[in-house]
Amino acid sequence: MAAPPERRWGEAVLNLYIVVFFVYLFAPLLVMSLAAFNDFQYPSVTQWRGWTLRWFGELARDVRLQQGLINSLLIAMGVIAISLPCGLAGALILTRLESRWNGLLYGILVSPILTPGIILGISTLILWRNLGVPGGLFLACVAQSSFIASYCMLLFMARLQRQDRTLEDAALDLGASNLMVFRRITLPFLTPTIATAAVIGFLQSIENYNTTVFAIGGQWTLVTEIGSRFRFGLTPVINVIGVIFVVITIVCAVIWTVLRQRERQMTIR
Repeated sequence: MAAPPERRWGEAVLNLYIVVFFVYLFAPLLVMSLAAFNDFQYPSVTQWRGWTLRWFGELARDVRLQQGLINSLLIAMGVIAISLPCGLAGALILTRLESRWNGLLYGILVSPILTPGIILGISTLILWRNLGVPGGLFLACVAQSSFIASYCMLLFMARLQRQDRTLEDAALDLGASNLMVFRRITLPFLTPTIATAAVIGFLQSIENYNTTVFAIGGQWTLVTEIGSRFRFGLTPVINVIGVIFVVITIVCAVIWTVLRQRERQMTIR
């Protein structure tokens, strides 16, 4: 039996919307990737000069971009090391502390997310410079952690609010210490969220510019170096970096999907 005309029109509009959505999502990535293989001195696909791989060689010889990537990774690792414990501590306080001041405390701990990155970077630089700490990688870690820790806290809070507290109470009644309860019950329950918060913190740190550019002093990250080159004109080397990140993202997504499928099959068996 044929579907009613209204249903066919609805399905057609939905399919058109899906096509437009994916084109809008992936077209910029496709254009960016093509520009990385264009033998033209500026990123472009409209002025095509032929296929080339020389921009990959240019990236291999660009010392500043390589050092910027290393600095970005070091800062991201430091941000994760700072943000996860701080975010977890804030989440534990807000979910375990039964006080009328919880709302005020929640607002204070979440406020860094709502604060412009420029303000966070400048205030961090001024505070620590008065304490004798100059701008650099350490200060960039501290400045970024001031708001990334709030994201981690929200993730931990969402997970802790679904936890069955009776398990902890039972363990305490049986003589377990608070540290043992946290290590044997709470921490394993939070393991998926810890991994998620680490990934989000890493991505937030890698792409951050506003906060980092003020706190990093004479050092530079990959993002701040790319931003500084806008004044002189970019080359397709920047597109090569984008292609590499896209490939890494696709590979990680495929690996994660395969592992999930294997875990699901093992669970069914």
